[in-house]
Amino acid sequence: MDFGIRGKAALVCAGSKGIGRACAEALSAEGARVAVCARNEETLSRAAEEIAAKTGNPVLPVRADLTRNEEIDALFARIGSEFGTLHILVNNVGGPHPSGFLGASDEDWVRSFHLNFLSAIRCIRKTLPWMTAQKFGRIVNLTSFSVKQPIDNLIQSNAIRSAVVAMAKTLSREVAENNVTVNNICPGYVLTERLRSLIEKRAAESQVSVEEAMAAGIAEIPAGRFGTPEEVAALVTFLASERSSYITGATIQVDGGLIRGLL
Repeated sequence: MDFGIRGKAALVCAGSKGIGRACAEALSAEGARVAVCARNEETLSRAAEEIAAKTGNPVLPVRADLTRNEEIDALFARIGSEFGTLHILVNNVGGPHPSGFLGASDEDWVRSFHLNFLSAIRCIRKTLPWMTAQKFGRIVNLTSFSVKQPIDNLIQSNAIRSAVVAMAKTLSREVAENNVTVNNICPGYVLTERLRSLIEKRAAESQVSVEEAMAAGIAEIPAGRFGTPEEVAALVTFLASERSSYITGATIQVDGGLIRGLL
């Protein structure tokens, strides 16, 4: 199937590793002009070079801290000068630190709000004028399955990622007439560095081995395994394509059957 992505300009946030990198590679493999951003310039540049070598298409690395508005401004100025527009935006950032309710200070909540909510708002605000003018846009927000089934000890992530979903659903109705779609993806347990760190923390708290903690996590998943970043990236690629033109305002899990709810 031709996804109709070739030549389109895409930005993948936090695209230097994990799910973000897999998304950047998948879009580049389809012929998109891909920009990636992340905070660590060395890791970012290496990822861009490796993706370009694998796909045969150049990848633009732009160092940016998405909690800082001025760095988002600079990021989009660079994209404007290099690409002239943006057709595809993949909002993706790391999650807040694990905590229960009493373990999260006001400062923690504000930091998480800037990282997981305002970063998406600001990137979308920068992108929409291009998308509406060209009558084509695909916005994909990577969230977490916690927006459908809250995860214990991740109260900040549960709350703030749910706010992203509510914003996206509302926005999707505003921009649909311009052929701009806005969708959310909820990865389940996907084996990334972040999941490994959460498993290690849980193992330490429960006084079990990391292997036992991993086995307990897998036992929750009907598919009997963790997901891969590439499996999430496959859905991102479809939602970023011309073929997904009638899907908007959706929140779709990629979780191996983990979520028990009907919706």
